[in-house]
Amino acid sequence: MSLSLRLLVISAAFAFAGTAFAASPATPAATTKPHTAQQQRMIDCNHQATGKKGDERKAFMSSCLKGHASASPAAPADTAQHTKMKSCNADAKTKALKGAERKAFMSSCLKGNAVAAH
Repeated sequence: MSLSLRLLVISAAFAFAGTAFAASPATPAATTKPHTAQQQRMIDCNHQATGKKGDERKAFMSSCLKGHASASPAAPADTAQHTKMKSCNADAKTKALKGAERKAFMSSCLKGNAVAAH
């Protein structure tokens, strides 16, 4: 009888120890990966959508995630540098530039000296 009581106590100890280890997180918070750009955009848009409901929220989130809603309410829509970057990027794409040739073209274009590609 004392043997079965010992087995019962040991079994209970293992059962409680197992649940204690199962409850601990697999990875500590300090080793979590940083958010991707898309994840961060989702977080930012979700914060901006606070108070919106239903179709209004759905439309806002769709627009925001596509980049149509500004990241911060006070941010200007396009700065001069942003507009220049869009233009140079479109030109490089039209010319089908790649690699070092594209890099050189973009550098020149952004400085205001657009150069014809080979």
